[in-house]
Amino acid sequence: MREIVQSQKLQNVRYDVRGPILVEAQRLEAEGHRILKLNIGNPAPFGFEAPQSIVADMVNHLPDAQGYSDSRGIYSARTAVAQYYQSRGLTDTSVDDVFIGNGVSEMISLVLQAFLDDGNEVLVPAPDYPLWTGAVSLCGGTPVHYRCDEENGWNPDLEDIESKITPNTQALVVINPNNPTGAVYSEETVKGLVDIARRHDLVLMSDEIYEKILFDGVQHHHTATFAGEDVLCLTFSGLSKAYRVCGYRAGWVMISGPRHLAGDFLEGLTLLSNMRMCANVPAQHAIQTALGGYQSINEYIVPGGRFYEQSKTAWRLLNEIDGVSCVEPMGALYCFPKLDTEMFGIDDDEKFVIELLRAKKLLVTHGTGFNWFEPDHFRLVTLPDVDMLTEAIERIADFLATLRR
Repeated sequence: MREIVQSQKLQNVRYDVRGPILVEAQRLEAEGHRILKLNIGNPAPFGFEAPQSIVADMVNHLPDAQGYSDSRGIYSARTAVAQYYQSRGLTDTSVDDVFIGNGVSEMISLVLQAFLDDGNEVLVPAPDYPLWTGAVSLCGGTPVHYRCDEENGWNPDLEDIESKITPNTQALVVINPNNPTGAVYSEETVKGLVDIARRHDLVLMSDEIYEKILFDGVQHHHTATFAGEDVLCLTFSGLSKAYRVCGYRAGWVMISGPRHLAGDFLEGLTLLSNMRMCANVPAQHAIQTALGGYQSINEYIVPGGRFYEQSKTAWRLLNEIDGVSCVEPMGALYCFPKLDTEMFGIDDDEKFVIELLRAKKLLVTHGTGFNWFEPDHFRLVTLPDVDMLTEAIERIADFLATLRR
């Protein structure tokens, strides 16, 4: 019998957030060890619960959610999303501009399948959320990583982006607020990104899933606001993070800009939406309630709130470790600290996080897993309460002390 092997399309696809390090963690758990998992931004295991109004609304609609919906999503959900962006200045947004999906992840995959031909290049930030790089590759495209500048609050390096544009470049991906760095891009940076897209006739793909998780009064700027009517912009967001319902899988993409020039692409996106029938219907009923009701996230992102206090605690404690530095996150749920690789003798960051896991039973993700260029960073999820987070960072400090030269 022939050996059954994976598709060649997967050769350049990685998702190290759940990769070899998680396999090793599962092996250790099977041996009876308790692993503190700070590798995935999933609020539920750390005591964050969905707002009761969202749960109740979804439960109440279960009798009406047994059949397929419109492949683009139920009308009330798409209307709520359209009105959400209208309230933020994107007044031309209509219900027909919205597609509902099983989380942002599915919509990223569907959009790229509908958009890319073999060899098309897509500019993706480094570091990035690795689904973007993997999905571009899986769809036949070529991800080209542009550098975000750690010395400038992890804002994208606009000159580096310009230097990497070729005749094959088709799109520019923006992740703001950023995962894994926690950066929230300045207005100047967002306008600069849009200007690059405008001058080089690129489609903007703006991942804004953390748009409501912001600290210290920092403002999030929707990319679509500056793209106007002459740059096609696809804005991705959803309920997973701000509403603590990752498992509901309720996300969307909103199309803005010159839709009249994108009719063929939108026909392809509709075709792919039809082929998967529809998104999870019960979860779609949560969208209207979430976007229109009381925004409980506001309690978490101010001083005294868990998201705020945990982020600030992690950032402070990491910077207290000799040989570690961390840019202060202004949003999202992560820290992306830098290691002095010479001090600690680190030349393989994946090996580092596996050794940390084995020694301290603590699971984090290595920086190159987010397509960062050097093996000198790791991502830490800041979802545990302050006491647990303090203990986790103490474990990191203890482990690094054993490596210090």
